[in-house]
Amino acid sequence: MLHAGLALEPLSGALAAGNAVVLKPSELAPSTAALLAANIPRYLDAEAVKVVLGAAEVGQELMEHRWDKVLFTGGARVGRIIMTKAAKHLTPVALELGSKCPCIVDWLDSKRDSQVAVNRIIGAKWSTCAGQACIAIDYILVEEQFAPILIELLKSTLERLITKPEDMARILNERQFNRLSGLLEDHKVSRSIVHGGDVDPKILSIEPTILLNPPLDSDVMTEEIFGPLLPIITVKKIEESIEFVSSRPKPLAIYAFTTSEALKQRIVRETSSGSVTFNDAIVQYGLESIPFGGVGQSGFGQYHGKYSFEMFSHKKAVFRRSLEFMFRYPPWSDDSKLGMLRHVFRYDYVSLFLALLGLRR
Repeated sequence: MLHAGLALEPLSGALAAGNAVVLKPSELAPSTAALLAANIPRYLDAEAVKVVLGAAEVGQELMEHRWDKVLFTGGARVGRIIMTKAAKHLTPVALELGSKCPCIVDWLDSKRDSQVAVNRIIGAKWSTCAGQACIAIDYILVEEQFAPILIELLKSTLERLITKPEDMARILNERQFNRLSGLLEDHKVSRSIVHGGDVDPKILSIEPTILLNPPLDSDVMTEEIFGPLLPIITVKKIEESIEFVSSRPKPLAIYAFTTSEALKQRIVRETSSGSVTFNDAIVQYGLESIPFGGVGQSGFGQYHGKYSFEMFSHKKAVFRRSLEFMFRYPPWSDDSKLGMLRHVFRYDYVSLFLALLGLRR
């Protein structure tokens, strides 16, 4: 139902700001699209909200029209198409795109802290849509010495929490299943599997899969995974993870599990991302009090709560006046006029007021 939330969250802000809305759900999630099409007309005025169903060509046809604003959620490839078509009418666009969201895991002080971190990593990667979420953890960065401990904790916790395929969501469709399966077919990538890797095309299921140091130039490390595969990349010192993240396209979210305040400050100061979450993951999406959105290749424009209202609003300046000041008109040979203009440009309104009264300050 994350897809439904991505549609309804900005819809509520747009309506609150006084707009009429055309909503096109993704054809890649047909059940959710059908749910929205069937229920939105039951509860909202059909004159205010119109749900349009269809494939990609329907979306392209919609973009031929002139809109006051367009919000698109999806991948960078389609995002570029949306922007290109919007440019025809100079339509402002907000994009919420996917990305490779990194998770920095520092050496944690206690067994309990480590277990809590692993529970939350599993929840953020495999419990929510089997990793099929734009804010899901895409890969982990961890020190070499801590990697074996982290992997064993992940494996033992996965075996306890996910005991059968039905415990995890299926892959969205056959095309996505084939794409994810294809990532594992690269023999250099398959050699890096330390847990999982089983796939079942009959039920579109892929086992939670952990990869240790797959090639950085492989598709699994250059494309958004959007599925239940989790690469773990090791570094000598955890501080090196900051440079690693900063050298790549800006992600929608950065997650970090650490008790080091110095590391937290460096991550905030030295990286660029839509958001940063410490000692948890994905939960920031549910907070109405903070903005949600990307930066750079992960998108632009922010919504959620009041930010949705502001995104679909225009702050129109309205200025009224009645007094007339003749000093604003030529000729400029009059020194008193020039003096008054100087007071205006210096924002020295006390001197201006005194000059209008014929007094000097």
